[in-house]
Parts: sequence; C-alpha cells; structure tokens
Amino acid sequence: MKLWVIAVCLLAACGSAHAQTNAWQPAAGYTQTPIWPGPPPDSKPMPGPEDTWTNQKDLIGGKTVSGVKNVSQPTMTVYAPKGENTGAAVVVFPGGGFEILAMDLEGTDVCDWLTAKGVTCVLLKYRVPSIPYEWQCDCRPHNLQLSMPSLQDAQRTIRLVRSRAAEWHIDPHKVGVLGFSAGGFLVAEVSTNFKRQTYKPVDAADKESSRPDFALAIYPGHVATDRDTLNPNLPFSHASPPTFLLQAEDDHVDGVHQTQVYYAALKNADVPVEMHLYPHGGHAFGLRPTENPITHWPALAETWMGSIGMIPVAAP
Repeated sequence: MKLWVIAVCLLAACGSAHAQTNAWQPAAGYTQTPIWPGPPPDSKPMPGPEDTWTNQKDLIGGKTVSGVKNVSQPTMTVYAPKGENTGAAVVVFPGGGFEILAMDLEGTDVCDWLTAKGVTCVLLKYRVPSIPYEWQCDCRPHNLQLSMPSLQDAQRTIRLVRSRAAEWHIDPHKVGVLGFSAGGFLVAEVSTNFKRQTYKPVDAADKESSRPDFALAIYPGHVATDRDTLNPNLPFSHASPPTFLLQAEDDHVDGVHQTQVYYAALKNADVPVEMHLYPHGGHAFGLRPTENPITHWPALAETWMGSIGMIPVAAP
C-alpha cells in the first residue's frame, strides 16, 4: 500500500469535511460500550481528542461519508437482528488506513444489511491511529507489521461476543468478522494470530477464543509484500476460518494482488475460500449500490454464508 496515497485520501476527506469536536455516537436507540474495563493495554497518547467528521463533497452511492479519528477508548455497538434471528454474529472492522474509521460507509451501513438478514452486528470502534501505521511518513517497515492496538481491540471484542452469546441469543460457534481495507487486514490478523496472547487477560471473557468462525475481507491491504508474497506476520494455517474475499482490479490504493495473495495463502493451507474480482470499482465503495456491479457483492456474501452453514440458505 502506498502511504502517500492513503495520506492524500485522508487529507482530502478531512479537508472537505465539516469537523465536529465530539466523539462518535451511534444512532438513537443504540449504545456503545467500552470493550476494556479499565485503560486499554499499551495505551498511547492520541494527536488530539476524538473527533467526528462528515465529507459533504465526495458522495458515495449518493450519500455523504462520516467517520471518526483519534480513538483512544475503543467501544462496541451491538445491533440486534431484525426479524428471525439466525444465531450468527459478525464483528465489523471499518477501514481508514489505521488513521480514521469510516463509521457509516464501512460500519453502520454494514450493520443495516446484516441485521436485515437476521445476523447480530457488532460494530467495533477500534483505536486509531494504530501504531506502527502513520501516514505522515513512509516509516512502516514494508507496511506489514501487526497493528497491535487494533488487533488487541479486535481479539477482545470477539471474546466479549462469545462471552455474551447466551444473553444476545448468539451461537458461539457462529461468530464471524468482516472488514474493509485496513479493516480487511485486521480480518487477516485475527484469522491467523488467534493463538497469540497480545495482552494480559483482564476478566473471564478473555478465556474465550478469539478465532473467528468465518471471515469476510473486502479490498484488504497489508496482506502482500511488494514482491507479491505473503506478509510473514500472517501465519495462515488449516485452522484459519473459511473466508470470503472481494476486490476490484482497478483498486489503486491497495491493489488487487492483496486479495490474490490472500486467496493463495488460504488455498495452500487447505482452507475453504471464495474470491470475487471485478474489473471496476476502485477502493472504499462499501456496499452502497453504484453503477459498478461489484457494489452488489452483499448478495454473493449472503449466498456464501449460507453455503458454510452460518445462516439459512435462501430459497431459490
């Protein structure tokens, strides 16, 4: 991933945005909950207070894009399924180059889709900026290191979901993850490092497994090296979860080789994987329908989740 491309994208978004000096809040009727009972592990100072923004200029699917930056206190927001509960749950990781989080385009929009299909959606607002990822300089060693603060937050959230499974009417064996861009790398991180202790356990929830039962990575980054080999920090194995991959061939931010290398790693590990590549779509389109066919990928994802037994198979 080219850092200057991320920097330009983020600066353009923030430059055309209407800044608000307040923390991100979910819509009325929903409550975000801190995922740590005390200070998060390995806490670092943020560049400033948590701030939300809305890009009024560059619309996607006819809608504005909103997000948050300087997240020091990670939270999760639970969206209960609408209609019949399938028992499945998905933890959603918005993207944003580990600098910001696209909380609607790659967050609440996703929860609207999942809950309509009977899936509990858990939206994670993870810590950003997340070291060692800084767009201000090309100082990330090959851009391949684990994003440790956000990885800690992701593992903790998966464990929390399993620990609350009975309360939330979730099958603890149907807990998946879905992420976009940097969030797609976070999907790869939790799919490969689930045996790694990244923080000291803080309560009984940390006795639960952080391995996802299924995973969806949408235009992921940081998976492939510049030589199109696998990031050595992603030890894929036969224990990695079944995975759904999607990317556009004209993605000039992360590059389609990210998904191709991801796919090859899973195939080599004999893990069930489904990959969809489209010629057009670019980067950061979320799931808002546009003129590009790739934006209709949620229907493919629903079929895939049904095929692996996570949700009921839709009737023909």
